[in-house]
Amino acid sequence: MASLRILTLPLTTLILALFVRILFAVVYHRRKRRNSVGFFHPYTNDGGGGERVLWCAVKAVQEESPDLDCVVYTGDHDASPETLAARAIDRFGVELIRRPKVVHLYKRKWIDETTYPRFTMICQSLGSMYLSWEALCAYTPLYYFDTSGYAFTYPVAWMFGCKIICYTHYPTISLDMLSRVNARNSMYNNDTLIAKSAFFSQCKVIYYKLFSLMYGIVGSHAHLAMVNSSWTQSHIQTLWGIPDRIKRVYPPCDTSGLQMLALERSMEPIKIISVAQFRPEKAHLLQLEAFAAAVKLLDSDLPRPKLQFVGSCRNEADEKRLQHLKDRTKELKLDSDVEFHKNVTYSELVSLLGGAAVGIHSMVDEHFGISVVEYMAAGAIPIAHNSAGPMMDIVLPEDGKQTGFLAKTLEEYADAILSIIRMPASQRLEMAAAARKRASHFSEQRFYQDFKSAVRPIMSNTTHSVT
Repeated sequence: MASLRILTLPLTTLILALFVRILFAVVYHRRKRRNSVGFFHPYTNDGGGGERVLWCAVKAVQEESPDLDCVVYTGDHDASPETLAARAIDRFGVELIRRPKVVHLYKRKWIDETTYPRFTMICQSLGSMYLSWEALCAYTPLYYFDTSGYAFTYPVAWMFGCKIICYTHYPTISLDMLSRVNARNSMYNNDTLIAKSAFFSQCKVIYYKLFSLMYGIVGSHAHLAMVNSSWTQSHIQTLWGIPDRIKRVYPPCDTSGLQMLALERSMEPIKIISVAQFRPEKAHLLQLEAFAAAVKLLDSDLPRPKLQFVGSCRNEADEKRLQHLKDRTKELKLDSDVEFHKNVTYSELVSLLGGAAVGIHSMVDEHFGISVVEYMAAGAIPIAHNSAGPMMDIVLPEDGKQTGFLAKTLEEYADAILSIIRMPASQRLEMAAAARKRASHFSEQRFYQDFKSAVRPIMSNTTHSVT
């Protein structure tokens, strides 16, 4: 018994010392808070809709509160104020009023999915807490703004005395995910081994329910939570339990620039564009297989269509997925019918959209679907997945006219592709015009208006006191 006490003394002392050190760091940095907004966005080179939101949010804050400095926390070590400002223009056409300050993060590996082969979701979430600790110790702002969906960082920012604002693209956990595990459906986030086992599936359901409880607790620390769609709003309200602090702000879509493109375009060959990062949930393989099926059923008197994959790679895993897609294209003998465009500039993207008659999207439960809106604004008829954002907010009738197609299965996608190819030119132009009008509901200007209206009560122009 005496020996046990001797062994526990050093452990108790170590825990106490750690607690005191954390407490000291928090008190010190709370007093050093600066009159600024810190944007937590560890990957500033992902090239997706989330990065567009980041730069539009930075610009909106600069316009709304010019006395606040804007700081970006990034794990990209080659990032600088100059390169990030240039990237905002070149990639997204967003011209910042001032170049943002940059705080480099060196612990980003703790949120990398490849670091955790199992229990990825909880490990990444806990890793984000460690990463946000590094960020806030390096620079403590008055306002902590999460634009990447790392809700587990909010209690850390709360300890540092920051006002917490977030723009949530999708919930880390959702009721749909729980139902899929219960139904034992195999997907990119539900391993086949688990889906085949009733025991492992029930274990995962328990894991998901515990995580949902934790996610609700950390999310409730947000002083303002902006969400990007009706689907995301319903899930976040259920999980976080703060309906009065949740505002729906549709993401910024480049509708004005893309609406300048001509609706009439060459149909020989008809071009089908797919704009998405090469991530597993984007389901590029389904698009390729559906395209192959449509080509097989194509009438002999019609020209063969061309499929254009446009996207970016965040890491080695994305690069492997892209290579697998290329390999499958060769297996299907579609080399001459499929193009791959990786990490294109904004002007190149606009040019590709301007030549496409169809835009394809296949992510299940896509929270919103910026690419779908961009297709519509550019004059490309969308074929989107029949779920979440595209179904609830985007591909809806405009003035009673059809604006696109919704699909779920390979056969439904192939049928939609063939329907557009066989469509008379006048009918295609009428649908494209209705889609373009629908897209105007999601403009960048609308984003700026709604964003500023949401943050104004917290981020007042008149006072930014650090207390």
